[in-house]
Amino acid sequence: MKIDPRRFAALLAVVGILALAPAALAQKKVVKTEDDLPRFNYPIAGTATALLQSDDATFNAFAAKVKTDVDSVLSGYDIQDHATMRGLLNVRLALQLLANDDKAALTILPQLRDLEDKPDAKLLSGLRTKAMIDARASTGQTSGPPFEQAFAKAYAASLQPLPWPVVGNRIKEGKSSAEIMSSALVLGSVQAGVEPALAKTHQLSNDLAWALIADRLALKQILPLKAPTLAVLSKDVADHNVQKDDIWQAREVTLSAANKLTPVNVAIWDSGSDLSLFSGRDYTVPSPAPGADPHDIAFDLTGLPTHGYLLPLDAKQKEQFPSMVAALKGFSDLQLSIDSPEATGLKQKLSSMSASEVPAFLEELEFFSIYSHGTHVAGIASRGNPAIRLAVGRITFDWHNIPLAPTEELSRRAAADSQAYVDWFKANHIRVVNMSWGGGPQDNEQALEKNGIGKDAAERKATAKKLFAIEREGLYNAINSAPGILFICAAGNADSNSGFNEMIPSSFKLPNLLTVGAVDQAGDEASFTSYGDTVLVDANGYQVESVLPGGAKVRFSGTSMASPNTVNLAAKLLALNPKLNPEQVIHLIVAGTTPSEDGRRHNIDEKRSVDLLNQQQHVSVQ
Repeated sequence: MKIDPRRFAALLAVVGILALAPAALAQKKVVKTEDDLPRFNYPIAGTATALLQSDDATFNAFAAKVKTDVDSVLSGYDIQDHATMRGLLNVRLALQLLANDDKAALTILPQLRDLEDKPDAKLLSGLRTKAMIDARASTGQTSGPPFEQAFAKAYAASLQPLPWPVVGNRIKEGKSSAEIMSSALVLGSVQAGVEPALAKTHQLSNDLAWALIADRLALKQILPLKAPTLAVLSKDVADHNVQKDDIWQAREVTLSAANKLTPVNVAIWDSGSDLSLFSGRDYTVPSPAPGADPHDIAFDLTGLPTHGYLLPLDAKQKEQFPSMVAALKGFSDLQLSIDSPEATGLKQKLSSMSASEVPAFLEELEFFSIYSHGTHVAGIASRGNPAIRLAVGRITFDWHNIPLAPTEELSRRAAADSQAYVDWFKANHIRVVNMSWGGGPQDNEQALEKNGIGKDAAERKATAKKLFAIEREGLYNAINSAPGILFICAAGNADSNSGFNEMIPSSFKLPNLLTVGAVDQAGDEASFTSYGDTVLVDANGYQVESVLPGGAKVRFSGTSMASPNTVNLAAKLLALNPKLNPEQVIHLIVAGTTPSEDGRRHNIDEKRSVDLLNQQQHVSVQ
């Protein structure tokens, strides 16, 4: 659910995948996971902001080194993972566009379209870049009214024949990106995410270097076309914005006391949930030990025990919370092209923000997104089920631009905490646990770099791998130690294969774990959802309304919302038949899904799963 301004730039940028000749693959190193890829370092004198805004000769010298390394990976490694290829080719394409090498850029566009996996991405792939290249060719210019008019005409023509039900969500996402993007936001995000690392290491890893290439393209070529881009996308939305049919209400099962329900204990293992909003549906430890919390188990940012089912706010944070709720709603409304006061206020706030103000805003936004997350999830999980009894496993997620420095002590503590959470779940007869979170080795790599730890990217990769192995083993063993508990987790929001990226817990294969992908209100695959062979079902994760701490209602998108929608179904099945074990619940959920024609999606259906249960036990549930 993290809101990252750099993602908004990516929504407007063009990415590519290069089809490699089969004959060349035999000599390449096979890449099975992201960890198999090499790391690179780029010594930088001065700041990233200065480099980003430097003259062409200075920046091109840096870009040439990046290009050499990207080309070496593409030529030397057999990468079957499409998301990784999109990332690499996105860098190459950005370099070509910055060098005005339109001929080379055009060779990539048809190939990337063929290798896109999602139907909407395949249809939209490369259209904006093609329109920009065509405008340069037809006008002989790279800026000015004639060029912008030619671009807008070509871009609009390419969008006009596309089926709105397929591409509509991405069009609206592109429009919202165009509305909020600015040079201040780009520069401010560099100050927040790149400068801290560079100040300590005096070099950039390939990840940060590639991000800087994308930022240069945004400043040089994407932002100058903001007005015509927004005009084209706004008109397309206005002409076609018919809401898709919502399939979920017809699939919903609402339980009542008449169903002779058995209370079912469900834990929201997340950032904390405001249990005061769920009075009568919260779990209370029958005989809590002295000093123990009656509803939850919690650990602080360093992995030490703490108290409370909701992260406490200081005086300043309490004062900020209402305005940040408005900002979160504004982001949601922009994504849906809703012209609300919150959306207008957010646009005004971002447009008036200087680059130096952006880092603090991003940190505040991250904090309140995290603070709200667990409550929002709990509201989804508990809908329509008076028998649910909510408990909290509170994690303190890091919200700082410069996160806590990873250490072996912290990783071992995290592994021990995983077992402590699960032991608490077992002791308190928790039947279902929702996990709308995840992580991978690269999280540790990035944190190490931002803290200036490690002589170079290769050393940080090795350190991150060692630390992650500790955390992975701890979480895997903890879940495996509780075969009587059903754990349901989010696939992730990276539009990539969770297994390739070694994300946990979504890459785990365990009989008591179910991983969930996200679809929209019509059951179509969400643009952001991750995927892979562990993702067995999909649920609504697009603009799902639920509550925040205090009771305000806001729509959020993410696999974080799809997971508790599936928990909702699992808890209802257990309320109807508490004798079911995790494998039986998973079977009922999976067997009740409706697959898409292409076989990519398996959308849950509460009524079908409950009907299957009824057929087994001959019980009628209305």
